Amino acid sequence: MAAKQPSEKTGQGLKLLFADDEQSLQELMSLELPRLGHTVTVCPDGATAVAALEKNTYDCIIVDLDMPGLDGIGVIAKCKENSPETEAVILTGKSTLESAIAALRHGAFDYLTKPCRLVEIKALLDRVSDKLRLDKKCRALQHEVKRLEGSPELIGKSLAMQKVQILIEKVAPSEATVLVLGETGTGKELVARAIHNQSNRADAPFVAINCGALPETLIESELFGHRKGAFTGADDHRTGLFEVAAGGTIFLDEIGELPKSMQAKLLRVLESKEIRRVGENKPITIDVRVVCATHRNLPEMVVEGEFREDLMYRINSFEIKLAPLRERMEDVRSLAKHLLSRHRRPTQSKPGQSGAGQGGAVQSSEEDIAEDALQSLMGHVWPGNVRELANVIEHATILCDSGPIRAEHLPQRFDSRQLIGAARNSPGAISLRELEMQAIHEALERNDGSKPKAAEQLGVSLKTLYNKLNQANNLEKSA
Repeated sequence: MAAKQPSEKTGQGLKLLFADDEQSLQELMSLELPRLGHTVTVCPDGATAVAALEKNTYDCIIVDLDMPGLDGIGVIAKCKENSPETEAVILTGKSTLESAIAALRHGAFDYLTKPCRLVEIKALLDRVSDKLRLDKKCRALQHEVKRLEGSPELIGKSLAMQKVQILIEKVAPSEATVLVLGETGTGKELVARAIHNQSNRADAPFVAINCGALPETLIESELFGHRKGAFTGADDHRTGLFEVAAGGTIFLDEIGELPKSMQAKLLRVLESKEIRRVGENKPITIDVRVVCATHRNLPEMVVEGEFREDLMYRINSFEIKLAPLRERMEDVRSLAKHLLSRHRRPTQSKPGQSGAGQGGAVQSSEEDIAEDALQSLMGHVWPGNVRELANVIEHATILCDSGPIRAEHLPQRFDSRQLIGAARNSPGAISLRELEMQAIHEALERNDGSKPKAAEQLGVSLKTLYNKLNQANNLEKSA
């Protein structure tokens, strides 16, 4: 039988079912519960209560623990099968710990011992009403968060993306630790979310943390939590992100930036499935799936003594490598149109269009990006990968008041000669690395040598820009 949804309430009133074999209590509740603002169905036994539950959905049921035939726990079990959101309260004349525990184990919200006063029933039903209201608000917020996040759709039909999607489908149902490799801006977190959403943990939390963005002095506290007074500034108890992700997935982005001191502690956590809050000795067992990502070359870091070899093998149970955008240029067109559908505002839709689709996004059509703009996008090197493309589309959307995006709406750097097109016309072959460096040097020239501004224009982080410049310098020295 399909699960029923909780009924709508008027004000604070609840739709109640009361079941007890004592006639005096039946008469009392049929009079007093409506006076408290609730509607009530009164049943003399468990079988009658179950029959009523099959016909109607209630916000809360109040059932006697000991009834002839089907007892209160049996009624609660039947109720939870059909309507798991319905709350249950047990009435019992046995004020023993055993009866209370039995009721709570079978899904009861609380229990009352006989004889109970109306003021006690009123207070308990007020708490039930508050819980139902908060549950409803929580479900609404969860729905809104999912709507705003959107589905982690991996855009692209290139062979490289097809391979990635197959790997995700294979590894998602398992509990394997996954390492996602790829340059900055290729969509590593998107892959991690896709793994989580296709796993058995999809209904549990997905927690993402950038290991390179946390101060070394705070990263242990962020990951594992701390007790009050554990160190200077620890004014309150803090729950770590591993605990927050309990039952779900934790995504450790830029794992290559993790300090050596923390690498050993993370290895211990992955092997023992236990964490220790800072300032506490008692371990806490955790049930978390770990997905890691990095743009760094971990084997090289191991050789240089910057990363633990045992941790590298521990996090690399299953590897997924993302190709840079320049190696799957056939996906630029579909990516650009997908990104445009996210940035277009309803007010920007052209006359005759229906406006925003589900979630407030306007669906992109063939005419939304003119061919001259698409050709400019297809001719770019994309050192910042998909993140840079997203920035370019957002820039163009702001400049384009209506109609399709054209080449004139693209950032200034697209007005200069296209690097790939120039490479095709050049007498000698030019490597992708050289094309990438040309784009970086042109951005630096446009911004008078300002690396932060150049990185912003290219859609890459400042750290990535420095890494690429250092790589180029090292190659020149070794040449």
